[in-house]
Amino acid sequence: MLCVQLGLAASIGLVDDLGPAGVAWLRLGWAGVIFLLLVRPRPWTMSRRGLRASVLLGVVTAGVTLLFMAAVSRLPLGTASALEFLGPLGVAVAHSPGLRKLVWPVLAGLGVLLMTEPWLGKVDAVGVGFALGAAVCWAAYIVLTQRVGDEVSGLRGLAISMPVAALVATVVAAPSTVGSLTWPLVAAGLGLAILLPTVPFTFELLALRRLTTAAFGTLMSLEPAIALLIGLVFLQQQPGLVPVLGIAFVVAAGIGAERSGARPDAAIAPTTRAGS
Repeated sequence: MLCVQLGLAASIGLVDDLGPAGVAWLRLGWAGVIFLLLVRPRPWTMSRRGLRASVLLGVVTAGVTLLFMAAVSRLPLGTASALEFLGPLGVAVAHSPGLRKLVWPVLAGLGVLLMTEPWLGKVDAVGVGFALGAAVCWAAYIVLTQRVGDEVSGLRGLAISMPVAALVATVVAAPSTVGSLTWPLVAAGLGLAILLPTVPFTFELLALRRLTTAAFGTLMSLEPAIALLIGLVFLQQQPGLVPVLGIAFVVAAGIGAERSGARPDAAIAPTTRAGS
């Protein structure tokens, strides 16, 4: 989560040069290249189900990256992250058995409301729309990442999904962005791609092999709090007292989820004939 928010804060500085879609495309393009070079996936050794899940994961990865980058270009980082968290919150609610475990998502949801302060009526409606679209993609991302982690050993699933995400982003953003690229911007994109998405997406895949989607989704409630702090320190986006109270709620929810969230049997992807 820290890598994600630092990567987003650093990316905002490139929006004036490339636009939000261009920045997202540059990050995803480099991430696709990194995974291809380091992992060297062989799709023909993967099961059909694992390959299909990896491709779908690439599509929703592109969606969440493009939409959220558009959101943070219009909204404060903490507000955008709080709205995007509604996706993981929905996953947590959908997969939490019994009423007792619903306490943590509900508590986190209350924190999100306090952090966004919708009653003030000052939020950019288009930015909110982008953030909510990213929330839907993020919910699908969590489910698909766990499926890929279970079906495909190592990081080979990501080595399929990230190039797919790069291709989707290329179709969407490349035509309007290529003319603005310079070598310094391309180099900056490489650094950003390592910070986001290469490192955090790898960690999330490994985490979802060990945690339930409900626990993972609730733990992600810490991200809006981290986003508020990163926005304050690096972007001078100062939160009010009510959003700070929201931080306390989401941190409490994260602590509660962390106490009981291990999967009954940690998933180990099946070994394949080659490349395993």
